[in-house]
Amino acid sequence: MDTGYHLMELPTKVLIGEGVISKLGDFIKDSAGDKKVVIASGSNTTTRVRKAVDSAIGAEPVWVEVAAADTDNVERVIRSASGSGCIIGVGGGKSVDVGKLAAFRMHLPFYSVPTSASHDGISSPFASLKGLDRPYSVMAKPPVGILADIEVIASAPKRLLASGCGDLVSKLTAVKDWQLAHRVNGEYYGSYSASLALMSANLVLERSRMLGKFGKESVRELVEALISTGVAAGIAGSSRPCSGSEHLFSHYLDLLAPDSGLHGEKCGIGTIMMAKLHGVDWRKVRSALKNVGAPVEASQIGVDDSKVVQSLVKASSIRPDRYTILSRKKLDKKSATALAKSTGVI
Repeated sequence: MDTGYHLMELPTKVLIGEGVISKLGDFIKDSAGDKKVVIASGSNTTTRVRKAVDSAIGAEPVWVEVAAADTDNVERVIRSASGSGCIIGVGGGKSVDVGKLAAFRMHLPFYSVPTSASHDGISSPFASLKGLDRPYSVMAKPPVGILADIEVIASAPKRLLASGCGDLVSKLTAVKDWQLAHRVNGEYYGSYSASLALMSANLVLERSRMLGKFGKESVRELVEALISTGVAAGIAGSSRPCSGSEHLFSHYLDLLAPDSGLHGEKCGIGTIMMAKLHGVDWRKVRSALKNVGAPVEASQIGVDDSKVVQSLVKASSIRPDRYTILSRKKLDKKSATALAKSTGVI
């Protein structure tokens, strides 16, 4: 039985509301001081918000365009950040993850300014990038601060917002896997952080029709829930409350079909199948995802049946140390095919 200790690291402050991007200068002032500010951002995001960000910060920040979520882009941000006071990730998942890992390696404060709500990386202490020595998220540090402008995020493509719902609902099976590992292997289990993650998953399950409208009220709920799941990971000291068998499936699918589907989309599809393996209501998961406009079939993200089956069979090899329902079930090609077909994924 694990009775050890772990370190909790959480965001220091969160500013959320309509029009708050105009307050970014004051928000980062304690860290930035008179030093330069480096911003990691994608090209589309830069076009959308650069004027507002430049105006809010006052002094001209250094913008580094993030073309991909990989180690090359992390290195580019690091080279630009010499002598800076902080790094800000402005944009979606790739910009936040690249900025987060660059700041971690530079021992600089990191601020998360999401312009969409596609997954919980906006607040978590983890970064998921290509080119690392492992195909899953690595531990960094949570943002010092998160500034979420609901007006900006609500104007993001609805597909990105639906992907955020997919990442939220995945906490249902992640927590089930964590409980299973606790029972079987005596792994540490934190009921509070698990409950926090489940609360976010249940938001999607219980309020999917309202969320799927993606008006400002529902977008705010979505953003707050994604921030909460990142905090849950910080409290747990691991990704356990947020990432389980459904994420292993998603990560293996990344290897087989790297350009197919968003992270939250693949996690949502994985959750449908893992829910059935756990004996919970997978139909409710599938229905909620449909209600928010998230994909529920592999063909909707351009993934063929064979890749789904292979990912189910091989997913647990991504992290042999992480015990999940896939470790217990040990699916073969036949049982994986039956699972995917029975849930309508293929």
